[in-house]
Amino acid sequence: MKSNFVKWLKCAGVRAIKTVAQTAVAMIGTGAVMSDINWVMVGSASLLAGILSMLTSVAGIPEVENE
Repeated sequence: MKSNFVKWLKCAGVRAIKTVAQTAVAMIGTGAVMSDINWVMVGSASLLAGILSMLTSVAGIPEVENE
């Protein structure tokens, strides 16, 4: 049981990190030049995306459920 939780935590963490990175890239990409980027907004949107990814993973992660 504990090993399943650890595996779930690792898989959910990897998904969350990827989501954070994708959100940051998308937010940075919308700025015309680096000085136009609102870094606080990039950080807060990326953090929120990571939190939402973790919460979504509670419903299930196929990588963990298949084994």
